[in-house]
Amino acid sequence: MAHVTVVSEFHFAQQIVAGHHRVMADEPQARGGSDTGASPTELLLGSLGACTSITLRMYAGRKDWELGKITVGLRYTPAADGRKAHIERRLSFAKPLTDEQSLRLLEIAGKTPVTLALTSGITIDTSIQHTTAA
Repeated sequence: MAHVTVVSEFHFAQQIVAGHHRVMADEPQARGGSDTGASPTELLLGSLGACTSITLRMYAGRKDWELGKITVGLRYTPAADGRKAHIERRLSFAKPLTDEQSLRLLEIAGKTPVTLALTSGITIDTSIQHTTAA
């Protein structure tokens, strides 16, 4: 289970707190933000890319496959004209792979935790926690 808290004190800038880590999110200036961090959509893509790379590195390590540098390129296209939103994910590896390794890594990429969460759909329950002013 993961837990993150997001705090907004001014305009669109957001501080994301995950354990002892802090990450900034914001909107670009063209969308009215101050561009102090990645946009929420960029963070979503970053989560998918990081999960993909980590999972592939773990799998390759168990198989003693040398992948070298892993690059995960991601592009998001929002839903439009009756089409669902779409993420294009491109993988590249610094070390050469056999066809069998490539096919297996593609299969594993389709089973990463973030991939499965995005493709299976997620139920989001939202509530308001009332606080009293001091």
